[in-house]
Amino acid sequence: EPAIAKKATTQAELTPHPRIEHIIVVASGKGGVGKSTTTVNIALALQKLGKRVGVLDADIYGPSIPSMLGVAGQQPQLEHEQFVPIAAQGMPMLSIGSLLSDDTTPIAWRGAKATGALMQLHNQTNWPNLDYLVIDMPPGTGDIQ
Repeated sequence: EPAIAKKATTQAELTPHPRIEHIIVVASGKGGVGKSTTTVNIALALQKLGKRVGVLDADIYGPSIPSMLGVAGQQPQLEHEQFVPIAAQGMPMLSIGSLLSDDTTPIAWRGAKATGALMQLHNQTNWPNLDYLVIDMPPGTGDIQ
């Protein structure tokens, strides 16, 4: 099995994850338009079709996926320097909000710092074999997209 790149900090350096077949990114330039709801609905629909699905909540400004999936307040475990996703509705899920002490406070990250956090979540998560990883992106059109 190919190794997961641990040092990627930009999209250009990102290599495909060896256990993720397809990635679906839900994004919009505007906040409050239903990206998180769409992310959860896509993931649950694919799961209902028998697909192996994971969810990554990369909305650094308002992570809501843990609440929507009923796992708010749960923290991922760390094994061998990799995050172990939280089981949510039968799917592995990881949220930037799960890594914060207070997931109700928006993070004031911009540019390279926000992109680096997303790359770290992608690269340092021990995702199981997945047909699809559905990613909920933060609003905007900046570097992180």
